[in-house]
Amino acid sequence: MKFIDEVFITVQSGDGGRGCVSFRREKFIPHGGPDGGDGGKGGDVILQCTSHRRTLYPFRFRRQFKAKNGVYGQGKRKTGKNGEDLIIEIPPGTLVSDAETNDLLKDFTQTGESFVVAVGGRGGLGNTRFKSSTNRTPRYAQPGEPGQFFKLKLELKLLADVGIIGLPNAGKSTLISVISSATPKIADYPFTTLNPILGVVQPDQEESFVVADIPGLIEGAHQGAGLGIRFLRHIERTRILVHLIDATSIDPQNPLAGYETINGELAQYNPLLMEKPQIVVLNKMDIPGTEQIAEIFQAAVKDRQVLLISAAARKGLAALKLKLLEYLGNHIPRQPE
Repeated sequence: MKFIDEVFITVQSGDGGRGCVSFRREKFIPHGGPDGGDGGKGGDVILQCTSHRRTLYPFRFRRQFKAKNGVYGQGKRKTGKNGEDLIIEIPPGTLVSDAETNDLLKDFTQTGESFVVAVGGRGGLGNTRFKSSTNRTPRYAQPGEPGQFFKLKLELKLLADVGIIGLPNAGKSTLISVISSATPKIADYPFTTLNPILGVVQPDQEESFVVADIPGLIEGAHQGAGLGIRFLRHIERTRILVHLIDATSIDPQNPLAGYETINGELAQYNPLLMEKPQIVVLNKMDIPGTEQIAEIFQAAVKDRQVLLISAAARKGLAALKLKLLEYLGNHIPRQPE
């Protein structure tokens, strides 16, 4: 399934039903009074957050949504049936904005949340409502009110506790596959991961947490280079960042080049990302010669603790999980933006 994280859709609530113009016509009452019923209310358009949805993929094929209209009123003061509401299911982490004004309407962070985005039109009043002492036979009824129409922007930002970031081919997919339940595609070339991947980590006798594998970033990503800002947005929802670095790619003459490239892209996309706790991890430490490289990197980065792991050889993973649990326990859970 293709990962879709931004779409534009149109929604329209139902029109209210027209009121009825009718008069009583019964035996022995040839000229009865008005008995036209009211029209039914139009259906609402409701957005509902559900765990059954993980992406905005279904909106690729359907972009227009309209609720049912209210039914016209009838004689004998019968009110028309209300139009059926239209429920649109969306995944957790979806931001809903007015595409015309760019105003944020709703930020869905919890499954089960719902939001009425377009209210159905009110049904028109039947002619019974207009009877008075001066007009005993009104021949007028109201039309139903039209429904509301909106063009919406749906933007998905993944909800995860930990986001794994780094240059392409740093080993992010391998890492998430060995510490969680995720099964991403893994290969030894850049941009293997074209979609963000979520995995659930279940430590022994500890509460589980969610890890997101963010596709590899390159210099200029905040301006759209490579996979661009399409995936930078998903980092905003995470509580902690794991900055994964391929130890074999570090240049001893300029050991912080890749590290500073990623952090520079985060800062230029959103300076607040630099305030998130960041755990620096050197990967592929099972390859000969990486120990000396790690020492050079550690000396250059100075004030940050650096964890050494090999995701492929499954070494150092227990220490990484403990560090993640420590950070998750010491930092206040994220709040909706």
